[in-house]
Amino acid sequence: MPNILIVDDDVSINDMISEALIAEGYTVQKAYSGTEALMLLSNSRPDLVLLDLMLPGLTGEALLPQISHIPVIVVSAKADIPHKVELLLDGAADYITKPFNIQELLARIAVQLRKNANDVCTNCITYHDITLDTDAHTVTANAENIKLTRTEYAILKLLMQNPEQVVAKLTILESISMDTPDCTEDSLKIHIHNLRKKLKTATGNDYISAVWGIGFLLSAKS
Repeated sequence: MPNILIVDDDVSINDMISEALIAEGYTVQKAYSGTEALMLLSNSRPDLVLLDLMLPGLTGEALLPQISHIPVIVVSAKADIPHKVELLLDGAADYITKPFNIQELLARIAVQLRKNANDVCTNCITYHDITLDTDAHTVTANAENIKLTRTEYAILKLLMQNPEQVVAKLTILESISMDTPDCTEDSLKIHIHNLRKKLKTATGNDYISAVWGIGFLLSAKS
C-alpha cells in the first residue's frame, strides 16, 4: 500500500490522520516540523505528503519547493484564497482547510494517488533523486534536466541498472560500445569525471566513486 508522510506539529491532528490512514490500509510516516520532514524525505520517498504550513523551524511554505515528484496536499488553517492559489501554483497538488472532514481528506488522497499512478514513467530508472528515461533519453534530478553527452548517458544508464554494485571498467566499455565505439579505458576516466561533476552539481551528492583496480560504483554513500 502507498506510504504517506504526515507533516503537522499538532500531535492530536497528526495522530488522528495517522489512525484514519492506517485503518484504510496505508503505511504512515510522521514529522512534527519542517526540518524533521526534510530529513525523512532525504532518506525515503513517500507516495504522498500531507503538509501543514505553520510548522516550527522550516515552514510548510519553505518546505514545499524542496519536495519534487511527490504529490503534496496542503492541510492548513490558513483559508485566504490568494494564499491557496499561490501554493497551488508553487507545486501543491491540492489544498484542504482545517478543520476538515476526514472522509473528504481520504477522498482527496485517493484522487492524488490515482493521478500519480497514471503519471508514472513506465520506462524510467530511478535511483534516489536521479531519474533516467530510457524512451526520451533524458536524465533529471530534482525536476531539473541534466544535459549529458551520449557517452555519459550510456555510462549512467548502466550504473543505474546496477546500483550499489561495482561495475568493472571492461564491462562498461563492452556495454556502451554500440553507442560510443570510440570510448577507451583512458577516455572512460574523463567521461566518469564529467558525469560525476554534473550529478554533484544537480544533486549535491557524490553518487559515483571509483573502486581502485576494478571499476566504478553508483551509491548514495559514495
